[in-house]
Amino acid sequence: MPQLEEQSASSVQDFLPLNGTDYVEFYVGNAKQAAHFYRSALGMKLTAYRGPETGVRGEASYLLEQNKIRFVLTTPLTPDHPISAHLLKHGDGVHDVALWVDDAEAAYRETTQRGATGVRPPETLRDEQGEVRISAIATYGETIHSFVERKNYRGVFLPGFVAVDKPDTVSRPVGLKHIDHMVGNVGWNQMNRWVDFYRDVMGFRLFKHFDDKDISTEYSALMSKVMSNGNERVKFPINEPAEGKRKSQIEEYLEYYQGPGVQHIAMATDDIIDTVGRLQNQGIEFLRVPHTYYENLLKRVGPIDEPLAKLDELGILVDRDDEGYMLQIFTKPVEDRPTLFFEVIQRKGSRSFGKGNFKALFEAIEREQELRGNL
Repeated sequence: MPQLEEQSASSVQDFLPLNGTDYVEFYVGNAKQAAHFYRSALGMKLTAYRGPETGVRGEASYLLEQNKIRFVLTTPLTPDHPISAHLLKHGDGVHDVALWVDDAEAAYRETTQRGATGVRPPETLRDEQGEVRISAIATYGETIHSFVERKNYRGVFLPGFVAVDKPDTVSRPVGLKHIDHMVGNVGWNQMNRWVDFYRDVMGFRLFKHFDDKDISTEYSALMSKVMSNGNERVKFPINEPAEGKRKSQIEEYLEYYQGPGVQHIAMATDDIIDTVGRLQNQGIEFLRVPHTYYENLLKRVGPIDEPLAKLDELGILVDRDDEGYMLQIFTKPVEDRPTLFFEVIQRKGSRSFGKGNFKALFEAIEREQELRGNL
């Protein structure tokens, strides 16, 4: 497949200005227990709650934060709740990648006029702390993008949420700063459809492109295109399967998630060695590459600031492009279904996604697939 040229930021009119990711909402089977995991293992802090005690009868939601990262964990309280059907089909996973905007009504109007399916017309949520305007459109699978306008709100998060004021004795922060990017898996021959969606409907541009020659092993392959908004605060790589001898990681995801969805969330840190060490001590399991990966690492990527022995010990990967280098590591799936996982990333100039690590990383994923009997 030929390499496509990435578009320059100036070549795209930004009719949908985004300030960044507002929050990511997960639908989970037991939000109270899931919140404990995200607090004790990932270091998120419980800051707000919404549920029966706050006047919401059908569901409960927990807001977890670490620096600029906001996760909302929502669970249904009855089997006939619409979220229950979502969980039965998909298991725990990301439902809403919410985007922070200055004008939720304009965001909805611009995107729906360009072909988006609206799932939440603009509405105003109010409480004594002010008001939030919110709207939402559909994207791949059952994932949605909410547009959140909060310039007239002084509260902790959204109307309906009550701040949790007591100290969070469970949370052990690990230095995660913000969401770097979020990756979506789509079905066979669907990548370009969703690339077109983000370009035509949301004004994104093609940031990077990797084909099946870039992302392949002896057994499996995938293709990926990275879409970015105008100011590059929001980046969405889109993956699809490619032909291989055996089942790819994307096919395994689609099988277990029962359709397209968010595959992983990459979170940035300023000190990946410290962050990964803390996460490992708190029970997070990471994919490992063979120790031979590190034997010629400095010849491949040039001089780096971090001690090679420590990177080897923790399993952190390194890659360099013409702007600098980056360090990254990937968790194993955090659900029993092999679907959602997380990436920890530290950028030292590089704006890419670790192309030089793809083969070693995907061989590590295949070893896990083989253990599950799914390769």
